[in-house]
Amino acid sequence: MSRARAWREALPVGAVAGALLLVAVVVLVSAGADLRTALSALWIGSLGSRYALLSATLVRATPLILLGLSVTLAFRAGVLNIGAEGQFIAGASAGGAVALATAAVLPGPVSLLVALTTGVVAGGVWAAVAAELRRRFGVLEVISTLMLNFIALYGVSYLVHGPLQEPTHVYPQSATLPMVARLPFVFDGQRLHVGFILAVLLGLALWYVFARTAAGFRIRITGAGAAAAASAGAVDTARVSFLAFIASGAIAGGAGAVEVTGVTYTLFERISPGYGYSAIAVALLARLHPVAVIGAGVFFGALEAGAAAMQRDAGVPSQFASILEALAILGVLAVDRLRARRQEAAP
Repeated sequence: MSRARAWREALPVGAVAGALLLVAVVVLVSAGADLRTALSALWIGSLGSRYALLSATLVRATPLILLGLSVTLAFRAGVLNIGAEGQFIAGASAGGAVALATAAVLPGPVSLLVALTTGVVAGGVWAAVAAELRRRFGVLEVISTLMLNFIALYGVSYLVHGPLQEPTHVYPQSATLPMVARLPFVFDGQRLHVGFILAVLLGLALWYVFARTAAGFRIRITGAGAAAAASAGAVDTARVSFLAFIASGAIAGGAGAVEVTGVTYTLFERISPGYGYSAIAVALLARLHPVAVIGAGVFFGALEAGAAAMQRDAGVPSQFASILEALAILGVLAVDRLRARRQEAAP
């Protein structure tokens, strides 16, 4: 890429970042917040210290990256999987239940591996329900996955009030996972667990699949034009979409198992504060590029960690992060639209 082209690519992104910062300042001033205190809290709470980075930002980024990759895989295959939230909850429920059941009878690493694998399978099965409804009856996946999200939400509520409730039956949550069933930390004294490394490796692996393999090529052309690919007779687009749908759910389910074994160590009703929906924004901000999803996930994780610090130290509502996330998505979409118009107008 030439230097001039690099500048042309970077300039719109820089403009979006600058506009985002300006809007953030305006919103904070309009809300009556002390600007210096609020921005200082945003920085210190997200990237301003080793603890903030490793125990807040990257920990929050891990499920966003994994779920962002799940959404990216589905969308690249032309599947509008809005069910990452439900698949995440299904994976967390199954992974947590298996971890509790096997920790006492299996060696620690084996129990952890079985729990993570169960989460992956549960997410894939949960997605397979919508995939089969789409394949056999033509049910729109947007509707079926959204409904399955609510079923998963009420399902975990039943579990933590019933079969999986902790032994005293006082709190609506499962028992706490023993140490052997927990993901190890990357650094001593920090909350960052190896799930983050798995998320990064998965992003790189997915990029390689899309860019260098025949399977990735079939996924890309199915998403770009399923009718054309099918009419050419080169790709079984129905099969590609079906398998991509299930794989997307499996990644989301794995994210749920990673969360329960790496962060919460227990299953409860609100184990996901909406990660599955935020992941759609992460994937769109990354423009469905797996490596960019890693950066977008860290960006959103930093916003959420910084917003929590702003609420604590400056009295700024935590919803401030959601405003910035939405503005970032709108900015990226605007840049894409401007680029498309420029290409259409070019001779």
